[in-house]
Amino acid sequence: MPPSPSAPQASDRFPGPRREDCPWCGSARLRTRLRGPRATALDECGDCAHAFQNPPPTDARPSADARSSAVRSHRATARALAALADPESWLDVGTGHGHFPEAAKEFFPYTSFDGLDPTARIERALAEGRVEEAHRGLLTTPGITDRLRGRYDVVSMFHHLAHVPDPRAELRAALAVLRPGGHLVIEAPAPDSAYATLLGPRWLPHHHAHLLPLPNLEAELRALGCAITTTTRVHQPQDLTTTFPRPLHAPLTAATALDRLLTPLTRRTRFANTYRLLTRKPGRLPG
Repeated sequence: MPPSPSAPQASDRFPGPRREDCPWCGSARLRTRLRGPRATALDECGDCAHAFQNPPPTDARPSADARSSAVRSHRATARALAALADPESWLDVGTGHGHFPEAAKEFFPYTSFDGLDPTARIERALAEGRVEEAHRGLLTTPGITDRLRGRYDVVSMFHHLAHVPDPRAELRAALAVLRPGGHLVIEAPAPDSAYATLLGPRWLPHHHAHLLPLPNLEAELRALGCAITTTTRVHQPQDLTTTFPRPLHAPLTAATALDRLLTPLTRRTRFANTYRLLTRKPGRLPG
């Protein structure tokens, strides 16, 4: 069903019409999960549980809070992936300033790390030597996938799919730039985290463009012939920290300390806010 011809919205970030169908499965069974300002809403599909900002945002970049939280976890993420057998080439998608490749080099000293990002941050990553090649845009930006097709042993997408206009297209493009047998690593917010219910509109991922349930992502990858290697629930210490605005320094400091204190207890509970998926590309993609 095509989007409805609603009136333009007040925010520059949400200028388009509202959708009347799910961007993941096409179902028209939508419900409002959260109501936001300026006539925006986080809608959820009644069939596949995919949630998305409606109308969709026009940009493709995470908030500063999301980026700073991710920086703190880069070394732990790289350590968790250290079992990958000496990849020759690795593309970090949505790399920002290139902090993940910088951290990962400790565990993968013989790997060549490239970065891709839709913002000018990628140029700083290149200038400061955090990536060996820098590509500006999304994987679905015209020309990028063709230029990078089949070049990489590993592609990582950390909290990237939640911010792109079309997560399914970006996912297929990631597989296209992998070599046969290569690995795709995805981290994304877990929509079923207990923090989502507890914090409601103050939960940071509720402001992302998309919230992708893990079963949807697994089903899509299997349909593409991929083998799911591992899925893990992990936790990033950000939920309480990002609840308070920056000017409230004292509550913010206490919340940050509490976030970090609770992380070892949280990662194996319903409060874990992130899932990590490792999948292997088949020898040849179907279709």
